[in-house]
Amino acid sequence: MAITKEGVQNVADLARLRLTGEDAELYAGQLGRILDYVEKLSEVDTTGIPPTTGGIEGSALRADIAHSSLTQEAALANAPDKQGGCFKVPKIIE
Repeated sequence: MAITKEGVQNVADLARLRLTGEDAELYAGQLGRILDYVEKLSEVDTTGIPPTTGGIEGSALRADIAHSSLTQEAALANAPDKQGGCFKVPKIIE
């Protein structure tokens, strides 16, 4: 799959990243190779192969059991500043 330098620059602009033309060209090549590899993987026949959660045989995740959580008062107990039942933080965007 062809990724253009302009496409990389567009995504960088959306993410508010500054890239030089050299960087955009480098990343376009790298992303293109990654997408080509992923495309090759999609050609592999996986019929009859069960999905896994990881690459290690027998790796198990803990059971998803609901537990009680902190009360609002307990969560805010050590907050340096709070307002209206929420953490109050300094404004970072003008």
